[in-house]
Amino acid sequence: MTKNPYGLKLPFFVLAPMDDVTDTVFRQVIQHCASPDLFFTEFVNVDGLNSPGRGKLLKKLKLAENETNLIAQLWGLNPDNFYKTAKQIADGTLAKELGLKNNNFIGVDLNMGCPQKSEIKAGACAALMNNRELAKEIIDATKKGLNAKLPISVKTRLGFNDIDLSWPEFLLKQNLNMLTIHGRTKSQKSNGNANWQAINEVRLLRDKLSPDTLIVGNGDVLNRQDGLELASRYNLDGIMIGRGIFHDPYVFSDDSPWSKTSKNERINLFLKHVELFSSTWTNNERPIHVLNRFAKVYINDFNSAKELRMKLMNVNNADSLISELKAASSNSS
Repeated sequence: MTKNPYGLKLPFFVLAPMDDVTDTVFRQVIQHCASPDLFFTEFVNVDGLNSPGRGKLLKKLKLAENETNLIAQLWGLNPDNFYKTAKQIADGTLAKELGLKNNNFIGVDLNMGCPQKSEIKAGACAALMNNRELAKEIIDATKKGLNAKLPISVKTRLGFNDIDLSWPEFLLKQNLNMLTIHGRTKSQKSNGNANWQAINEVRLLRDKLSPDTLIVGNGDVLNRQDGLELASRYNLDGIMIGRGIFHDPYVFSDDSPWSKTSKNERINLFLKHVELFSSTWTNNERPIHVLNRFAKVYINDFNSAKELRMKLMNVNNADSLISELKAASSNSS
């Protein structure tokens, strides 16, 4: 029987970490709509956290007191910085630095799958597939910092240029609590179809090498029903959904109401998001234009949605955006 340090009923659902998307604001909106069992932060660089630039990066780890199912995702190159950051997370000092009194992260995840050029060029994230000695040093340093107080996990892909099962085999030998596999290689990025049969091969390796490691599958899951079917077919412990959230904020619901949600309800959900954005980022830590991608989530599938969306995306401050949304809501009532 697989151990479950997160205390979750199997199979569980996870919202994928996405940079400039899954910040505390969006996570709280999704938590309000239909919460997954686990959330991940955006991925944050431990080397930057242990430098004079720390203050600018802390926003990526910001969490609210009501976010009680959040895993911090880390990336970087220096094992000592992974140790320091993991220790600060495990003992709660980082949470206190973020202003929390009664909350903390429930685990640490290591990003060993991001395929972006800048990270690969630096030798980080998915590039660690080709530097397994450093990958092991990073995992060991993180474990040392966590000191068995919190679980450790890794999110990765099936290989670098081609599927390479020796990579997840290597990771499964590191005694991880959880391993998330995106069903594509680094070279594929988001292209082609996710290979769930290969994810199943990883699960079979888990059964042989590390029965206590939870296996989470990720790639092209657009609703909870599909996720449940995949988890059952391949005997997976969890399902992670990423881009599916852009099509439906209720994607984790047993019976999503999104297709029947009215124009006014969609506008008001975006309004909720913007108001929380405004009250959270009071010192302009995040530029207003990051909300443009969310306009595409909420302002959709109703008459004149495109025109309203373009109007909202040209607004240059949160107060004006709130006013425009309130006017649009009033006009649609």
